[in-house]
Amino acid sequence: MERLEIPYANVALGEIDLKHTIDDESKKQLNQALEEIGFSLIDDRKSRLIEQTKNLIIQKIHHTRDVLDIKWAEYMADRLNYDYKYLGMLFSSVEGITLEQYIIRQKVERVKELMIYDELTLSQMAFQLGYSSAAHLSSQFKKITGMPPTQFKNTIGIKRKTLDNI
Repeated sequence: MERLEIPYANVALGEIDLKHTIDDESKKQLNQALEEIGFSLIDDRKSRLIEQTKNLIIQKIHHTRDVLDIKWAEYMADRLNYDYKYLGMLFSSVEGITLEQYIIRQKVERVKELMIYDELTLSQMAFQLGYSSAAHLSSQFKKITGMPPTQFKNTIGIKRKTLDNI
């Protein structure tokens, strides 16, 4: 942003708040600079809403220490000011998976991360991520990864997906 001399107010996970609207040439330069570092400019309303949805989920699952004892429908509707049903339909039509599947995938990635750090038991992870039991977490983990959590933990060299590729 500074190199391109584009004034901005704030930079956060997946978002840049510009101080004012930029012209087409500046937008083109910004998009090119972002693509060079693996990002892209999202300019239409629906794409922005999907990115905000993803960022909200990632923030809640990966970047807070709170126990995930929340109702996702209420949480997202409150934060994004859209009906959860609309968010779900829009998300599914663009991403090809449901919001629930995306949330589960994010939780599984968080479990992988926690397993690598080896600080919590599976039961503690299940509690922290809002699962009813370790068995339920284990079942979803196996459905997504193809292996139970214990096998994953014992396997060396598993490469995690980056958050934006889930």
